[in-house]
Amino acid sequence: MLKFLGMRFLRYSVMTIAVTSLAYLLAVSFFNPALQMLDTQGGIEMDPEISYERVQQTLARLDLDPDQNAFQRYWVWLTAILTDWDWGRTPSGGFVNSEFGIRLWISTQLTLAATVLTFILGVALGVFSAARQYKLGDRVTTWYSYLTMVLPTPVAYLLVQRAAIWINDQSSERIFYVTGFRSIGVEGTWNQIVDMAAHYAVPTVAMTIFGWASMQISQRQYLLDFVNADFVRTARATGLTRNQAIRKHALRVSFVPTAQSLAFTIPALFTGTIFAEVIFNWDGLGSWSIRALHAHDVNSTVLMTFYGCVIFAIGALLADLFTSIVDPRVRL
Repeated sequence: MLKFLGMRFLRYSVMTIAVTSLAYLLAVSFFNPALQMLDTQGGIEMDPEISYERVQQTLARLDLDPDQNAFQRYWVWLTAILTDWDWGRTPSGGFVNSEFGIRLWISTQLTLAATVLTFILGVALGVFSAARQYKLGDRVTTWYSYLTMVLPTPVAYLLVQRAAIWINDQSSERIFYVTGFRSIGVEGTWNQIVDMAAHYAVPTVAMTIFGWASMQISQRQYLLDFVNADFVRTARATGLTRNQAIRKHALRVSFVPTAQSLAFTIPALFTGTIFAEVIFNWDGLGSWSIRALHAHDVNSTVLMTFYGCVIFAIGALLADLFTSIVDPRVRL
C-alpha cells in the first residue's frame, strides 16, 4: 500500500509542478499589473510615460517587472520558492505567504465542517432512500436533492441567510450572525465559543443542506445497482432482513465509487466557496483569488493554482486509500 501511495504521490507532485509552472508562465505573459495600478491610482492625471515608468520601477523592486523576460522571472520566482518557500510579493507590496495563510485559515474554518457533514449526510441519506425505494422517505429525499441541484447557489445561500434573519426577528435578539466570521472585542473562552458558533451556523448549514445532493443521488443509485445482486439474495437466504443484507453486504460494495468521488468533492468544496464567502462576508481564499485576478497579481494567482492542485491530489490519495479499505478486491 505504501509503495502504491508513494508512486501516486510522486505522480501528483510532478503534475502539480508542471501545472503550476505553466500557470506562472501564462500569467506573466498576459498579466500587466502596471496598467492596472495606473487605473486604480489615478495615473491618468499624470504624464502616462512618467507614471508608467515609476510604477514599473516599483514593480521591479518586487520582482514583478512586466517587461522583464518571462523565463528570467520564472527562474527568480522558482529559486525563491525552492530555497525559502517564498511565493513573492503582491503588486501592492504585501507578502503572498502571509496573506495566503490568513485567507487559508478563514476558508478552512468555513468549509471543514461543511465538507464532513456533506459527505456523512449525503451517504446516509443515499442509503436511507435506497433502502426505501419508491416509498415516501425516498421520494421526499430524492425530490429535495434534485431541487437543490437546479437551484442557483447564490439564491440558495440567500434563502438560508434570510431564514436566519427571520429567526432573529422573531426572537427579538441576535441568535445567528449572517455575515462575518467573528465579533470584535469578545472576551472569555466561553463567550468566544458561543460567538464563533453563532457566526459558523448559517454558512455551514447553507453549504451542507445544499451540498449533499449529488452525494445522495449517486450513493442511492450505486446502492440500488447492488440491492438485487446474487450475493445480496444469498445473504437474505441465510435469514438476514432486506435492510440487514443491504447494510452488511451491498453498502460496502456500493461505497467504492462514492469513495472515489472524494477526488472531486474535496477540491470543489475547498476551492469553490466564492459564493459563500461573498454572501456571508468571509474574506477567504475565494474572494482573495478574485481580487488577485482583477489586480493582475501573478504570484497570488499562481499560488491559488498550486493550492488547487495540492487539494486535488490529497482528495485523490484519500479516494485510493478509502477504496482499498472498503473493497477487499483492491490491492494497493
